[in-house]
Amino acid sequence: MPTREDYLRQPLERRLARLAGTPDELTEAIRNRSTAQLARRPDATSWSATEIICHLRDVEELFRVRFHTILALDDPKILTFSAEPALLTTWGIADRVGHPLDPDRWAEDRQYARSDPSQALAAFRRQRTETRVLLDSLTDAQWRRGGIHLRLGRLTLGDWVASLAAHDDNHLDQLERAIDGRA
Repeated sequence: MPTREDYLRQPLERRLARLAGTPDELTEAIRNRSTAQLARRPDATSWSATEIICHLRDVEELFRVRFHTILALDDPKILTFSAEPALLTTWGIADRVGHPLDPDRWAEDRQYARSDPSQALAAFRRQRTETRVLLDSLTDAQWRRGGIHLRLGRLTLGDWVASLAAHDDNHLDQLERAIDGRA
C-alpha cells in the first residue's frame, strides 16, 4: 500500500488519479453487501465498513477546507490530529478541551455506526467530486501554495494531496479487512 512518501515521489497526476478512483473502489467493495454486513465491526476496537465510509466522507470535507484555506491565506498553520500536545495548547486544545479532529470522537458524535452506508458513500462521492473540481481548476502557481502542518512543516497543495491519497489507500485496505471480518 503506497504511503504519503511514496505519493510524494510520484507525479501529481498519479495522486489525482488515486483521488478520482476512490469513490468507485468503495462502491465496488460494498456492492451486494447488506447494511448489517457493513455495520459489523471485526472486533470491539476496529471500525466497520460503514464507519470507515463515514470517516472518509468527513475527512474529505476537512481536506477541502484545508485546500480553500491554503488558497486564501499565505502559508496558514493547519490544525492536524498528529500535532504534539505542546503545539496544540496554542490552539486552546488541552485538558478539558478535546481535539476537534479526533476520529474516534467524530465516530461517536456523528453516529457513524447508525449511518446508512449508501448515503454516506453518496455524500463522500459528492464531496470528492467537489474536491476534484477545485483541484482541477488550480494554476501552477496555486499548486505551489502551502500550509504549515504542525508536525511536518510547510506542505504544498500537492503534498497535501499526497497525504489524502495515502489516507484513501489506508482506509480502502481497512474497509476490505472489515468486510472480511479482520481487524
